[in-house]
Amino acid sequence: MPTYLSSAEAAAALGVSRQTLYAYVSRGLLTAQSDNKVRESRYLEEEVKRLATQRTRGRKPKEVAKATLSWGLPVLESAITLIEDGQLYYRGHDAVTLAATKSVEDVAALLWNCSAKQAFASTEVPVHAAYTGMLKHFSERRAEDSLLPLFTIASDDAATAAWQTSPERIAEGCGVLLRLLAASLLSTRPSAAPIHEQCAKAWKLDEQGTALVRMALILCADHELNASSFTARCVASTGTSLRASAIAGLAALTGGKHGGTTARVEAMFDEIDIQAGSRNIADKMQQRLTRGEDLPGFGHHLYPDGDLRAIALLENILPQHPAWQEMTKAAHALIGHHPSVDFALVAVRRHLKLPVGAAFGLFALGRGMGWIAQALEQRATGELIRPRAAYTGPRPLSSPTNLVQRLAK
Repeated sequence: MPTYLSSAEAAAALGVSRQTLYAYVSRGLLTAQSDNKVRESRYLEEEVKRLATQRTRGRKPKEVAKATLSWGLPVLESAITLIEDGQLYYRGHDAVTLAATKSVEDVAALLWNCSAKQAFASTEVPVHAAYTGMLKHFSERRAEDSLLPLFTIASDDAATAAWQTSPERIAEGCGVLLRLLAASLLSTRPSAAPIHEQCAKAWKLDEQGTALVRMALILCADHELNASSFTARCVASTGTSLRASAIAGLAALTGGKHGGTTARVEAMFDEIDIQAGSRNIADKMQQRLTRGEDLPGFGHHLYPDGDLRAIALLENILPQHPAWQEMTKAAHALIGHHPSVDFALVAVRRHLKLPVGAAFGLFALGRGMGWIAQALEQRATGELIRPRAAYTGPRPLSSPTNLVQRLAK
């Protein structure tokens, strides 16, 4: 279970006054949780300890840099996504509200800082000649299997040629690329139809299922400087194409600590035999922990009170699946964490009976909007992301050869 500290305990742990503690909250360095029982704010102990560690490092560049890259202080300025007080905002707009009211195209245009008309006006989506030939080969494979090989082929220069021209052409290139990503996931010909409708047609969804997929895509659209988005920005900073940045983001997403968590959640569902009912679910989850395994799909550093993306997606699903509800209750009782978006995406896939791998596919297609936005923003800065390494290997055994002096002789 998460441990919380009172204001006095948090201030003492940080070695500051309560006034300074409240200043940390106002500056976004700490999150104050309300406690209705005692009418006093409380603070997550893990967050307080992390801040205390950062403060004790003082101004040591090496230590500050190391901490920054691991759930630490912000490393880049961005106007795209804000995560604050357990809420998620895209350019100042509440993401859950957007997911409930807007189309994928509307949200993509918001992230790209252009109009949907500019980005999605074209009815033609040109593709690489090899794409059509591969459709039949991959049409019967799992979603994540088809997405990877088709990604580089479908994302041809038609989407990236506009990269360095006018704002209108850049917006159009972004829209074409997102449509190509959708076609790659669905193993279909690229279409100018709304993306959630393309998914509905390919997966034979009813109106409710279509709305759920649209919500999932929007809620996955961006999430600050996560590993895949940071990777996309690093690649974009070299001056490469939009296509290359998105491919880099996809590569990072496949990792088991990122979007690949959905596959681990699927395996946990299968192991617990969740469809058999709620009997012994808690026991089976405890057995995983006893073996030294974790419970993937539960908990997120940025949402100590619950991942709002998962809450929005599971709201109308869990009541229809008592065993899944039991699973979330057991996890909270055992490790004190709520479902994350990874668990929710797997629940959406199973609820709608989508192809195996579609949970990752939804994550990848939705996050594609964010990769494009992050790449656009990074390119606009004109700066190369190039941190220095803190060398920890053996020191040279001899004096360095001064080539400049040798050449001068």
